[in-house]
Amino acid sequence: VLLLLLLLIATQCRAFTTDDGRRPKTRRSGTARYIATVSGTQTISIDISEDAQRDLDRLHEWSYNCGIEQADFQLAGQEIDGHLDVSSTAASYTPAGSPVLYVPQEVILSATSAREEFGHLEAVENLLQSNGNGEYIPHFYLMLKILVELERGTESPYYSYLNSLPRYFSNGVAMTLFCYTCLPPLVAKLCKQERTLFNTLSVAPSLLVPWLSDEVKGDEKMWRFAYQIVQTRGMHTPSGDYCIPPMADYMNHGSVDHNVELAFDGYGNCLATTTADVPAGCELKLNYGEHGPSLFLSRYGFLDDGSPSTFCKLIPRKVTEEMEDLGYSHDRMLFYSTGDVSEEVFDVLLYILLGEDGAVGAGLQSQLHGAHVSGDHDAKRSMHERYYHRTMTRLIEHVDEFLASLDELERIANYGAQEATGRYPRLPLILRHNEFVRRIFLKVRARQAPLVGL
Repeated sequence: VLLLLLLLIATQCRAFTTDDGRRPKTRRSGTARYIATVSGTQTISIDISEDAQRDLDRLHEWSYNCGIEQADFQLAGQEIDGHLDVSSTAASYTPAGSPVLYVPQEVILSATSAREEFGHLEAVENLLQSNGNGEYIPHFYLMLKILVELERGTESPYYSYLNSLPRYFSNGVAMTLFCYTCLPPLVAKLCKQERTLFNTLSVAPSLLVPWLSDEVKGDEKMWRFAYQIVQTRGMHTPSGDYCIPPMADYMNHGSVDHNVELAFDGYGNCLATTTADVPAGCELKLNYGEHGPSLFLSRYGFLDDGSPSTFCKLIPRKVTEEMEDLGYSHDRMLFYSTGDVSEEVFDVLLYILLGEDGAVGAGLQSQLHGAHVSGDHDAKRSMHERYYHRTMTRLIEHVDEFLASLDELERIANYGAQEATGRYPRLPLILRHNEFVRRIFLKVRARQAPLVGL
């Protein structure tokens, strides 16, 4: 049961103007001076334990002093599974096309700026390139920036911002091994990959930063916190940077009800603008991308229960190139909340069935693949009609088998919750995720099974 707190934190909602139609006026020189100024003489570290209280009051004073402009923008909170979740809402009715937030470039935490500040860490970059994780080099630099500011404590110009951030997370890195056993195969795999990525970006690379203190190098909790902040709040920019714009990172995801988009101007400033009319008190939401519920849970730690679809959970022993040509991927093999099934599911399922028929089936697989890549829709349709009942029967068998597996996962989760009260606080979220998937699978069965008398 969600305990709605509605923090509606006092914010000075100042409507800002634009001098050229694109770029709002801001206290650029004041921003630079504030960011360059330390905020205390005695260092006090930030408590990053999971039950630490988030200081949101000082966040607004900090954002104002940094030149962050807010118009009809406020923060609201609600308690979810015993922990505070904070989001942004419209302070008043806000029509489409209205600027609601402006973050100056000087305030934005970016991988590019961190690399310029710390210098080129060639050994780290070579390591990540060699183990196939070169795309996460920007993430590492941003993690390093977070770590440095954490170590500075109250002397960091980002102290008030960092002290407002969540410490409790529910994604793959935060889950236990038992949590993984309560998840369907794909999302469990993604959660394990998230944990592996955390280890890849923290364990060995930390030893290759010569100026980093031994205390920080060996502090797994600090590295974990830095990873969580970068991975759950970071975003790519059109220029190729990876960054965190403070305050803009308080906007949650909306798969179908997003109403805000972010843009970065030529100066590197971030501007949030509404894309739809937003009534007063309604949440301001971004679209984090078309990733699907499984990836959102594993990476960000939330359930995208507004998603209109989910992966069909069909996982062959081996995914061939021909299957990929037919559309095998987690974001295309979809079951919909309407009970519909994506064309890719039927194509791949038919391909798998044909492969069970020996040499003859292998030839038919080639025909199906050839018809698909050449765009011969008539030939492809003819093959589907020929094997329609067999394909549909296998589809329903798959749905029933997966629904049965969800029953077993629920039994395991409930057993763990009873035997270790409070030890697995992320189980309620996992169960909600599994129930969301169950509802879609039941919709698919109800719509598709009668078509073949099942």
